[in-house]
Amino acid sequence: MKKTLLLNIALSQLIASLGHGDAIVISDVGFPVPPGVPLIDLALTRGIPGLLDTLQAILTEMQVEQHVLASELALHSPDMASAIAALELPGRLTMSHADFKQHTRSARAIVRTGECTPFANIVLVAGVAF
Repeated sequence: MKKTLLLNIALSQLIASLGHGDAIVISDVGFPVPPGVPLIDLALTRGIPGLLDTLQAILTEMQVEQHVLASELALHSPDMASAIAALELPGRLTMSHADFKQHTRSARAIVRTGECTPFANIVLVAGVAF
C-alpha cells in the first residue's frame, strides 16, 4: 500500500505522467470541462472534498513551477485567495475568468472537487523535480 498522502489512483497516475510544462486544473464543482480534456471527478457532496484539501494533497506529489488563478477570485472570494496565497506556490499568474477557461483547454486533466466557492479554480503547471 502507498505510504504517501495522496491515495487516489487516477490522481497519482496523472501526476506520474506529467512532463515539464504540463498543466492540470483543480476546479470547483461548477467549472465547465472543455471538450476533450479528461475529468477526474472527486466531487462527493457540496464542499467535499474542498479545493484546498485537494490542492494540498496534490502538492505532496507534484512539482509545480507556476500556478494560474482567475483575477475574479480575489474580488469575489478573498478568503480563498488568501488561503491559496498562504501556500506560497511559485510563479503566480492571474487572468480574467474568461481567459482562464480558454487556458484550461490545453490542460492534461480537470480535477473536479466539491468546492462551492465562486471562482475557486487553479491551474498547476508542472516543473522539474531535479
